[in-house]
Amino acid sequence: MDMSQVLPEECLAHIISYTSPPDACRCALVSRNFQSAADTDVVWKGFLPSDLDEIISSSPASSSSQLTALSKKELYFHLCNNPILVNNGIRSFALEKHGGKKCYMIGARGLSIIWGDTPSYWTWKPLPDESRFSEVAELRYVWWLEVKGWIDAKILSPKTTYAAYLVFKLTDSTSGFDKRLVELSVTFEGSAGEEKHHVFLDVPPEYDMPPLPRERSDGWMEVEMGEFFYDSEDVGSVVAFLKEVDNYTTKNGLIIEGIEFRPKEGK
Repeated sequence: MDMSQVLPEECLAHIISYTSPPDACRCALVSRNFQSAADTDVVWKGFLPSDLDEIISSSPASSSSQLTALSKKELYFHLCNNPILVNNGIRSFALEKHGGKKCYMIGARGLSIIWGDTPSYWTWKPLPDESRFSEVAELRYVWWLEVKGWIDAKILSPKTTYAAYLVFKLTDSTSGFDKRLVELSVTFEGSAGEEKHHVFLDVPPEYDMPPLPRERSDGWMEVEMGEFFYDSEDVGSVVAFLKEVDNYTTKNGLIIEGIEFRPKEGK
């Protein structure tokens, strides 16, 4: 018996809404009736965050009006592939494609960068063809490198394992990072026992111990800073931390786009 011939479309849509985005896409391949039900707003609204309207309202007016004109399915995949700027352009928001979990990147202007407002140490510059943000931070010259990013855990998707990633590039004239480890960590603010990672940003050829920086689809590099599980309790803010404090070595040529918080792959 063909269920799509027996059950009305709204019934099929209600059933499909209890599955997942990949399952809904598979259902759409079964038959025309299934496709009609699987593509409805009833199905895809359930895959979108409940506070999405509030999130979109903090994006630029032009983006907001464009997004509200899309169907729920179109909106879902648009946000998976096209991060939008929110919070006055300091952050970007996107969805993780498999399950619709929230992803945020804190742009460089939203980070705490030691001496970041001292022009002799850091330069703020636009990279309109490369970055989603209006400005990125380029390191000119420091002995002491320290960068922090905060995000309120309650805006993330609950019951989810997240990881924080430093999103960066190195210029052709980079120095001070070759064969020199930087310290990365992620922890809930105020908690003890943070786990620290020591990684190379400018990776020596002989180095093969994870985590390693890797190239992203947008052309930037990223390296995992650490992971955490958010279980929807009132845990406050999550802090991601980068530090390199060798006072005998100057550092330059690091370009920071931001720190991204997104669901951990495979978890």
